[in-house]
Amino acid sequence: MTALLIEGRAYWALFTAAFIGVAIWESMRPRRKLSGSVERRWGNHAIVMIVGSVISTTLYRMSPVVLAAAVAGSRFGLLNRSWLPFAARCVIAFVALDFARYALHWASHSVHLLWRLHQVHHSDPDFDVSTGVRHHPAETIVIQGAYLAVVAVLAPPAGAVLAAELASCFQSFFMHANASLPSWLEKSLRAVYITPDFHRIHHSAEMSEQYTNLGDILPWWDRLFGTYLAQPAAGQDRMVIGLKGIDAARGLSPVFMLTTPFRSLPDEITPADVPVAEV
Repeated sequence: MTALLIEGRAYWALFTAAFIGVAIWESMRPRRKLSGSVERRWGNHAIVMIVGSVISTTLYRMSPVVLAAAVAGSRFGLLNRSWLPFAARCVIAFVALDFARYALHWASHSVHLLWRLHQVHHSDPDFDVSTGVRHHPAETIVIQGAYLAVVAVLAPPAGAVLAAELASCFQSFFMHANASLPSWLEKSLRAVYITPDFHRIHHSAEMSEQYTNLGDILPWWDRLFGTYLAQPAAGQDRMVIGLKGIDAARGLSPVFMLTTPFRSLPDEITPADVPVAEV
């Protein structure tokens, strides 16, 4: 119980600090002009996030860190072997969990049922810090469940899982920032870390470009599996964000976001039917 309390405080402290920090960065160095009100975006996205968080917390009643601590002594775990140095287990766990997030994101674009849920995230007509928490509650449940299963199989050190959780929390805001880095820093950082310009391409209205740049923290998986795209066809400034046929007013409605998986969207395309963009 104490570990859960410490984890919760660390997570929400970072959550708040990262959101505020990225929001300030956006206001000082905006990348694109938003089509809707910032206050409305933040408020409506918060509603959807809270619904998903309450449901998933009630359903699972444990976090990945608590689960990692619970399965530390499992004889079936892959990363709880005493002969493997602790530092090596932590590094392998962090990389493996990041790959799991990449794989789950790839599945969300490749499996039609998962795409029905994930398209709520992509129907955002703009791209800013609040996009990072725009996920349908059902998607939150499915992805969290799959992620917990990965943790159970790996039985990684709880500290490594906590580090991965905190890093992903920060990254969810950073990579969705409506902000830009200096060109020299963008080029250097993109080799080892996913930047906002890197991930923004994934939110292009062009379906083939949505199937690229799927990573969460490390950019290596996209390069390794051929889903990396350096620049969108229309360029960063002219690229259209969102899903075709979804206007700003409709796309920001909480009712629309919560009911999207159960309705037919204009010109709906199944991502699995679209070839990966050439890179």
